[in-house]
Amino acid sequence: MKRAFTAFLLIPSVVAIIFGGPMWLFAAVVLLLAVLCFHEYSAIAAAQGVQIPEAVGHLAGAVLLFFPTPDWRLLALIAIFSMVWGLRAPDQRDALPQAALLFLGIVYVYGAWRCALYLRTLDAWWIFFAVSINWVGDSAAFFVGKAFGKHKMAPRVSPSKTWEGAAAALVLAVIYGVLLLGWVSPSTPKWQLALVSLVANLAGQFGDLAESAMKRGAGLKDSGHMLPGHGGWLDRLDSSLFSMPAVALYVSLQP
Repeated sequence: MKRAFTAFLLIPSVVAIIFGGPMWLFAAVVLLLAVLCFHEYSAIAAAQGVQIPEAVGHLAGAVLLFFPTPDWRLLALIAIFSMVWGLRAPDQRDALPQAALLFLGIVYVYGAWRCALYLRTLDAWWIFFAVSINWVGDSAAFFVGKAFGKHKMAPRVSPSKTWEGAAAALVLAVIYGVLLLGWVSPSTPKWQLALVSLVANLAGQFGDLAESAMKRGAGLKDSGHMLPGHGGWLDRLDSSLFSMPAVALYVSLQP
């Protein structure tokens, strides 16, 4: 019940901000979500024995999020910055893990939300597609997996996930994506719409598994406790942090 109630509040709010909010409001919400996700990511890292400088991560992440023209050179500079900061570790055995997790967290969280800004700038429908395809896939995976799931997909990472549920998520996501994007962009070939829908949902499923692996390695059930029935913000948005870059890459490659 708590999970359904939280979703009932969040989904309409997300839709309203995506389609009805001005760009400055969307950017402000994206920044807030990035801060919350990175905070929970830092807590997971700390639970695994690696203390990363959270404030420094937020600062570098904000640069990645709002820098006018981010490209590989900016990522290279953030990597260098993370390694230099790691030199400050009292025990130099912690220098590499700290630098690696700092850089990973910045790109993983703030880089993904930069893709959200990019998609929203192009067309609100693209960012809606990138997040909603996970809602559809998750629902299919839950109901089909619960009713018919017999083969565990990744028992060491997420014991409740099944191959049957994952397959159902992909099938329904492709159908949903072709219908939605076909309505938004009727001139685009259906095979392209099916392909980007497949890749986006597949990326989202890997995002869910990756976050589960991080939590399991840290001995945590949830990344946080701010969302009743869902855990933390990272628990709720882990799929989107993978699907948004996948969709952004597809869009950027279009002529």
